[in-house]
Amino acid sequence: MALALPVLVLALLLVVQAGLVVADHVRAVHAAREGARAAAVDGRPGAAAAAVRAAGGRGCRTSVDRPTEVGATLTVVVTCPLRTDVALVGRLVPDTTVQARASMRVER
Repeated sequence: MALALPVLVLALLLVVQAGLVVADHVRAVHAAREGARAAAVDGRPGAAAAAVRAAGGRGCRTSVDRPTEVGATLTVVVTCPLRTDVALVGRLVPDTTVQARASMRVER
């Protein structure tokens, strides 16, 4: 029993770290959708990046492929760094990035 406890604790911490990765991916997807919506209605450069930052994507890179014609499909890609900070597990799992992509029709 005493030998199984450290393994059990490590497994639990791995599950917590996996949950944090999933939460960061969901946050990146939300930021990409907000950025795509902003770029669809506002053609100014930087509108998508500002919407991504406002949606919780601070520190993320934003890439926008916005055609000029109304009705065409634009794509926003958000890439966010992900630090693995859970105690003990953070050293076992390397830092990585999460990426999300969203597309919308250009409205203006």
